[in-house]
This record gives sequence, structure tokens and C-alpha cells, in this order.
Amino acid sequence: MMMYGGGGGFWHLSQERPKDAPRITNDLLKRVLSFLVPYWRQGTVIVVCLAIAAALGLGPPLLIRAVIDDAIPHGKTQELILLVVGMVAFPLAGGLVNVLQTYYSNYVGQRMMMDLRNQLYQHLTSLALRFFTNTKTGEIMSRLNNDVGGVQDSVTGSLISIVSNAFMLTSTLVLIFEMNWQLSVLAVILLPLFILPTRRVGRIRHDISRDTQRRYAELTAFMEETLSISGYLLMKTFTRDAAQLAKFRNKNLEIFDLSMRRAMVGRWFFMMVQTIGSIGPALIYLAGGLLVIRGSLTIGTIVAFVALLGRLYMPAAQLASVHVDFMTALALFNRIFEYLDLEPEIADLPGAAPAGKIAGRLTFEDVGFAYRADIPALRSVSFEVEPGQLAALVGPSGAGKTTITYLVPRFYDPSSGRICLDGRDLRDLRLESIRECMGVVTQETFLFHTTIRDNLLYARENASEEEMVAACKAAHIHDFVSNLPEGYETVVGERGYRLSGGEKQRVAIARVILKDPRILIMDEATSSLDSQSEALIQAALQPLLRGRTSLVIAHRLSTILAADVILVIDHGQLVERGTHQELLAQGGLYARLYEQQFKPRQRRVEAEEEPAELSLAV
Repeated sequence: MMMYGGGGGFWHLSQERPKDAPRITNDLLKRVLSFLVPYWRQGTVIVVCLAIAAALGLGPPLLIRAVIDDAIPHGKTQELILLVVGMVAFPLAGGLVNVLQTYYSNYVGQRMMMDLRNQLYQHLTSLALRFFTNTKTGEIMSRLNNDVGGVQDSVTGSLISIVSNAFMLTSTLVLIFEMNWQLSVLAVILLPLFILPTRRVGRIRHDISRDTQRRYAELTAFMEETLSISGYLLMKTFTRDAAQLAKFRNKNLEIFDLSMRRAMVGRWFFMMVQTIGSIGPALIYLAGGLLVIRGSLTIGTIVAFVALLGRLYMPAAQLASVHVDFMTALALFNRIFEYLDLEPEIADLPGAAPAGKIAGRLTFEDVGFAYRADIPALRSVSFEVEPGQLAALVGPSGAGKTTITYLVPRFYDPSSGRICLDGRDLRDLRLESIRECMGVVTQETFLFHTTIRDNLLYARENASEEEMVAACKAAHIHDFVSNLPEGYETVVGERGYRLSGGEKQRVAIARVILKDPRILIMDEATSSLDSQSEALIQAALQPLLRGRTSLVIAHRLSTILAADVILVIDHGQLVERGTHQELLAQGGLYARLYEQQFKPRQRRVEAEEEPAELSLAV
């Protein structure tokens, strides 16, 4: 049950026990403030501006006292004019100082937010593939956008408010005690009532804010999945529009409920603060009036004192409120730090050396690997691929072929054994230098939503026009691109959906040819392509494979026949190796796979080619 309006609603919320009460530790505060250290100069300007603004704010009440107690009673016209001008000049000067302070505070807040987002993005790109397979893309986007964006308020809002109100409160206290200590004591007695309830309210809002951000992350992930092209097509083909809309509305409603709870938490407290703020002036008029009647106080002093009360109670109330907001901001910082504290699973070891110029010999030595500790994906796999050789990986689905291709560029590290490049353990080489000498063509071709040219130059930004065209000609895609209305400036669309499967794959092959890697890792799945597209890709692969050490998950008989060695994987183990003829002669798993998969496919291809040959004969 959830109530928003009356006292029962606040009572229900205030009785909740926070699941993770915010803890303001020195380490946390140091870490948050470390993002401000590079901008200490701008911060100094902000503090000076706040101090000047606090001092200027004291002027008008003193001028009012002088008008009432001196200028008017004694008929000092010139002094009255000057005092009135001062009443305008002080706020004007304060406003100008406030403009400068606002500029620098927003500058620091935006820069800190930019630095935090840069650091988070850089850290995320250093994490291993395992993190991205276990985390929704929408969740990551939410941390980068919603959480980092919310952090700025804690700088331009909370921290600035703390300093500003501290100056205002301190300067006002000094002035009112100088004016009349009895009235000052009466005013100060009410101050604790502004502060006491804030701790409980802050904890509740912290929990609600954390849950709200979590729900926003879930909503972002849901939108990213369902509004992508693949998700959209799936939704339409299975007519799940209504069901997806219902899920979206439910997630949106959860955010609405949490937002309402966050908005209403502490409303009774803030109402009490406002009430106390009105009681103060009433008591001052009462006590001050008695002192005026006795002749120990002037009317101007009372009026100035009441005017200064706003500068006493307002900062106290805002300091109480900013404590609540600061506790809420901690929830965002904690979520960001959760990601920043993730240790990269794959990283350079101390003293790792650059790979340098390599021959391209790949060696697996008793390699074992598991995505989960209780389910091994590879067990004691050992083989060697000589420089320039083509090794074809063959085996049933789920046998571990893709896992082997993930280990070579160190998307994962083996759980046991080692993988060597030219006799050197991959873990002893710099990660970036390993991947610079490798090219990867995945089964699911990915193209960015930009031009064909940009997608090609992603492999090598400084490639010349001639080199790019040569790569496309080698991949048998140049003629197709040239016939497009915008040629190489054609935008391929989200994930390359404006191109066919075969066209996307040939662009991907051209991209790898342009990189010119020494080692090629490829999943050549083409089962969904027509025979013409498959023939073009087969032709494109010939220059790509030539002279490189190649590790290919083979789906074509032509690749298997061309392979120098065939590695047969089953249940995470290397069960057979040899050439096509050698493995057929053994009559083992490869021979059975050949009979079931490759031989029928060869017959289909031959059947498709016969009519063409007949028509030519005619």
C-alpha cells in the first residue's frame, strides 16, 4: 500500500528500514572531491564570489535600520537618498557577483561530469568480454548517461549550496549578535528544529533514489532491446506489440511510483521548517516590541533584525535540504564507483613486452577454459598452427570452436595451460600489440551506422583511397559500392541493415584486408546466403587467407579441402586432427560430420550449378 498525500503516507515511508543506509566515509568523500581537484582555481573564484555575495547581502537590512532610525526621524534628505540608492546598489552588485559564480560553478560541474564520463567509458572499454555478455547494454548506457548526468547536481547544487549557506549563516549570526544578543539567542534557539529530522529523511531518499536509478537502467535496457532493428523485427513477426507495450507501461509505472515517493518523502518535515520560519519573526516582534517599549531597542533594529532572520533560517533550511540531496547524490556516486571498481579480467602483466614483428605460429598447450567453474568449455586442448597455415575448426554446435577463437586475441584467458605466439605466452605480450597483428571476422557481421568508407577505414584510419579501393576489389565488393548512388559515402544504416547479408560480410572482409593482419580468425558461416553470394564471398576469402596464419570455423567444404590441418572439436576436447583425406580414412567423428553436413551441401551446390551449365551448352 502506498500513500502520497497525508500523514499516513509519510509515517509509512519513515518506518521503512533502508536496505543500504548511506555511509559517508572519509574515503568516499575524498574520492568524490578528487574529481574537483583539477579545477581548484575555478573553485577558489567560486568561494570568493560566495563570500562577497554573503557580505553584500548584509547591506540592505543595515540600510533599512539607518533609514528608520536616523534619516527619516532627523529629516536627512540627502542621506535618505543615498541609503535608498544603496538598497538598489547592494543587490545589483550581488547579482553581478552571482552571475560570475554561476558561470564558474556550472563550468566546474560540467567539466567534472565530462571527466567522470570519460573515465567510466575508458574503464568499461578495458573490461573483458565476460562483463558485456553478463550485463545488459541498456544498464551500461544508464550508468553513463543517467547516473553521471545526475552527479552534476551534487556539485553545482549541493556543494555550492553548502558553502554559500555556510557563509550566509555565519555572517548573519555575527551581525545579529552585534545588534542585540537577547534577540539573537531567541532566534538561534529555533535553529536545531531545522536540522534534527534530516538524517532519517536522507536515508529514505537515498534508498528510493538508488531504486529509481536501477529502474531507469532496466527501462533503458528494455528500450534498447525492443527499439533496435532486431528487436523490432522480432516483436512484429511474433505480434508481441501489445505485450511489449504492457511491459513498458509497467516499468514506467514503477518509476512513477518511486518518483512520487521520493517527491513526498519529508514533505511534512519541510512544512514544519516553513512553519518555524514564520514563528521566528513573530517571536522577534514580540520580544523586540517589549524592548522598544522599555526604551532599550529601536524600531529600525527590530525591522532590520527580522529582515536578517530570512538570512538565518533560509540557510539553515537549505543546509538541511542539501544534506538530503547530498545523501541522494551518494547513491549515484556509489553506482558509478561500482563499475569503476571492477577489475579488468584481461590486462597487461607488469613487464609485458610488445609483440613486434611476428611470424604467426600459434600454439595451444594443454589449454583448459570454463565460462563457469562447474562447466568446462575446453579441456586439455593442444595443437600448433605453423606460420601461413590454414587451420579449420570443425565440430558439432557447442563443441568449443568459438571459445578457441576467443582465446587467441585474449578476449578471455585460459583457466589452465597456455597459448603461445611464436613461442611466447600471450600473457607476456602487450594486449594491444597482440590484437594489432590479428584480424577477426565474426559470424554476425557488425557495421556502424555510418558510411561504407567510415566502416572500412575503421580498420586503418590513415589508409589511402587506393588502398581502400584495392581492399574492396579483393573482397569483390567494389563494383557493388561504385554502382550505389552515393558510392562509398552510402550510409549503411543501423547494424548495416541497408545491405544484404552477403554484402555486409564482403564489407567486413574488405575491412580486414585493409588492416592486413598476420593472423586471421574467422567464423565463415554462410548457411543463410544464396549460392551467388556465397560464391562471391568464397572468392573474397582467397586473397584474405593467402599467406596468413588462419584459424577458421569452417562451414564450407571448400575451406575444409583447402585447410592445411583440420581440428575436430567435440565436448571441449580436440578429438581428431589431420587433412580431409586422412580424417575420412579414419572413419571417426569428422567422417560422420562430412556425411551428415558437408556432403549433402556439396550435392546441393552441384545440383544448383547443373541448369546453368545446360543453358550454356544450349
